[in-house]
Order: sequence, then structure tokens, then C-alpha cells
Amino acid sequence: MIGLIFGETDFPKYIYKRIKGKKKYLIIDLTKKRFFKKDKNSFSVSIGQFGKIISILKENNCKKVLFAGKVQKPNFTKLKLDFKGVYYISRIIKKSKLGDASLLKEIINILKKEKIQTISSTSFTPELNLSKGNYSKHRPNIKDKIDIKNAFKALNKTSEFSHIQGAVSKNNSIILEKKEGTQKMLKKIKKVKNLVNGVLVKLPKKKQDYRIDLPTIGLKTLKQCKASGIKGIVLKHKRNIFLNKKKSISYANKNKMFILVK
Repeated sequence: MIGLIFGETDFPKYIYKRIKGKKKYLIIDLTKKRFFKKDKNSFSVSIGQFGKIISILKENNCKKVLFAGKVQKPNFTKLKLDFKGVYYISRIIKKSKLGDASLLKEIINILKKEKIQTISSTSFTPELNLSKGNYSKHRPNIKDKIDIKNAFKALNKTSEFSHIQGAVSKNNSIILEKKEGTQKMLKKIKKVKNLVNGVLVKLPKKKQDYRIDLPTIGLKTLKQCKASGIKGIVLKHKRNIFLNKKKSISYANKNKMFILVK
């Protein structure tokens, strides 16, 4: 039995389609709209109910869990905590102040203490990890390559506790992704004229646990990039999740955008 701890975005839906009917599973549904509520194996749980989550996993003999999708960091002062939530909350708040990566690692450590192992989010979908190469007909030119290099430099200079996974670069101008994520960053790009025709680079956070929260893109991201005047996307070898691959590549080719994995 595998425990699927699902948050927002399309990635959990992809895993769900892949695993249903093939493996024994249960779902810890953390989505706001309770997307998986129709599944008899789904449990809608609040992020603060650690005791309930652990009890559900143990009662169903779940010794392994998989995290997928984005879970909004809660307002800890308004969380409804159960007994184990109260027990663990001080550790979680402390780690959350060091960034998302530290928070997620602490949750993994809590599960490990409860003898529950966390496995890679792509355990059942390895084809979603892209290897090095160009995935579109269009290729980055010399100026694009300089922009890519500048974005890599900027991301590598961020704190080891940073939540930052993305940057847009054009000439010597760079904007870094903030806590709101890639989508809101791309919306801002429209208002920054000197970033038009720039490049989006998505890398894992520093000291990231690669089992969870890898940079994720798909058709929706390509469309957002096109609307914001971004001409290409760059990812890191095997440190990414690429959804809707066929449609995304087709869209990139049609709109003369590049998809590069370094």
C-alpha cells in the first residue's frame, strides 16, 4: 500500500491516472477543492492534522508515501491542530522560517520517525524527468545562451534556505521567482519591457530533497511564457517534472520557442 499525499497542480492527477488500478493506494487529499473526494480510498485532511494523517497511513499499513503537488504554507496561528500536530508544531514552525525546503525535509523526518518512508514523486512516472538535450526545433542563439548563463549565476547565488526555483533573464536584467511561484512571476514580466524575449530558467532549490517539490512545467507554463514574451525554457538534467510533453513540444515548435535541458 502506497500513501499518496496530494496537493494542488496537475501533477497529482497525472500520478493518480497512472497508479489507479495497478497499485494499492490511499490518498491524503490536501487540495482546497478536495479534488479526489470521489475516490473511496481518499481522505480529506487538514495540513495541521498530523496525528490523523499518520493514523490513516498506519491503519492502512502504508509504510511508504509519495508527495506530489503544491501545498500552500498555512498560517500557523490559525491551524486547527490535533494532538500530534501540537507535539510537532514547534519544530515545523522553526524549520518553516528557514524556507520551504527545510520545512518539507522536517515533515519527511517526522514521517521517518513514525517509520514511514518517503519515496520519489516520480517513482511511477520516470518519463516525466527530462535528460540533457534540446526538445524543440528552435534553438537558443548566442544572446540567449548569455541570458541562460546569467540566470544560472543568479540562482546559484541564492541562499541555501531559499524557496527560489526560477529566474527570467534578458541582457543584464534578471527577475527571481518569489514565494507566489512561477505563474505570478511571469505575469510581472509583461510590465518589464527590458525582459521581453527573455529566458525562463527553472532549477531545484539549494539543498533540495529530490524526492519532492522538483521544478514542474507543462503546457500551461509554455502558454504563460508565450503570453509574457518569454522565448524559451531551460531545466536541469533529471531535476525536473515535465507534464503534457507531446503537446508542450508541439506548442513550443509552433510558437518558435525553445525547451532546453542542461
